[in-house]
Amino acid sequence: MDYEYDLVILGAGPGGYVGGIRAAQLGLKTAIIEKDKAGGVCLNIGCIPSKALIHQAEIFRSTEQLENMGVKVDLKEFDYAKVQAESRKAADSLSKGVQYLLKKNKIDFIEGTGTITGAHEVSVGKDRSIKARNIMIATGSRPRELEGFGFDGKQIINSNDALMMTSLPKSMIILGAGAIGCEFAHILSSFGVEIQLVEMLEHILPTEDADTAQLLARSFKKRKIRMYTGAKASAPKKSKDKVSIEIEDKKGSRTLEAESLLVVVGRVPNTGDIGLDSVGISTKKGFIPTGDYYRSSVESIYAVGDVIDSPQLAHVASKEAEIAVEHMAGKAETVRIDPTLIPAAVYTEPEVAGFGFTEEGAAKQGHEVTSAVFPYRGAGKSVAIGKTDGQVKIIYNPKTGELLGARIIGTQATDLIHELLLARSSELLSEDISRMIHAHPTLSEAIMEAARAAEGWAIHI
Repeated sequence: MDYEYDLVILGAGPGGYVGGIRAAQLGLKTAIIEKDKAGGVCLNIGCIPSKALIHQAEIFRSTEQLENMGVKVDLKEFDYAKVQAESRKAADSLSKGVQYLLKKNKIDFIEGTGTITGAHEVSVGKDRSIKARNIMIATGSRPRELEGFGFDGKQIINSNDALMMTSLPKSMIILGAGAIGCEFAHILSSFGVEIQLVEMLEHILPTEDADTAQLLARSFKKRKIRMYTGAKASAPKKSKDKVSIEIEDKKGSRTLEAESLLVVVGRVPNTGDIGLDSVGISTKKGFIPTGDYYRSSVESIYAVGDVIDSPQLAHVASKEAEIAVEHMAGKAETVRIDPTLIPAAVYTEPEVAGFGFTEEGAAKQGHEVTSAVFPYRGAGKSVAIGKTDGQVKIIYNPKTGELLGARIIGTQATDLIHELLLARSSELLSEDISRMIHAHPTLSEAIMEAARAAEGWAIHI
């Protein structure tokens, strides 16, 4: 069979475009099919615009610090539409940057909807059929819609809708206190929206270390964000200008009311209409099963990112795509990502970051485990900048010093976590970190001190 391309990719998100560029670097003639903008959900209606909003929320919150210096701040002319417009500028700029990178690497960008019609064939619309040696599915995901909580784009909204708002409600209920829900709680409360955060599981950030989640909850409580955990919610009732839900938790039943309801209870893989049936690929709960190198049950078809059952994170999609295309090119050194080496980041205030096992998770896997904690308030830099809320927790084997995981909550946690992750991936021990000189004053000294705590000789606590 004559192939037009070595690789055709469905989707130009962090999995698709990164995989495409890596494939081109390895000499594979590549095309990417995308029905929307380059960059996918992450760049256009996800990671990037939300972080732009978070940055501006933090600037807005800093007005209190300016007033402490005697500066008078007049907020009468505040216009959230301008805040939202800045977030769109960031998204558009990066999307154009991705298009430039695709062009630079001689990757064909095909606008349209791709459908798999054979093990080596993809159709685009009704008029074009493309034959390729390999196909990679990177079609991403969309917000999950709960039964009875249908999105209307106004009173009951999803994360896409929330990012596109040009004006703010006075109050909002957020259903789901995972990373996305907590980030929106941080953003919107910073701009004065009254937030009620509802989570079905026992604490906010339910997949996170309980101690870390408790510290974030304490911070949210100071900011008058009301939180209801272990709470089941009934279908909403709408009136002209209000939406209400009934929740039931340990304290009984109650009614919550607000101007709008944001539902962020996970995401659904986009696998339903891409032609999987035509090649005999079956999904499990919507996800495409994959084996080594993220290859599906069809040898020539790979799948990466949110369409497979792995953490739905942009950096995970990118790495999976790199592994897949390196295998296609005969250059693969890694079979799959080690799940204990995946960093997770939540961009609240304070930030939350971590990787590897929690103490409970490590114990369930049969590891001998303990932890060492150092509070941010013990680091001179955190006191100097007035950011003392937080801690570094190292989870380790007490006999060997082997790092099993880590959690950081505090300012710049999402950047700091990588020192510990590098140590873990390089098989360093807590002793190695504890004896490395860290510049003073820096927040990274809290990592050094946590490692020293694991060795039994922390200095500043």
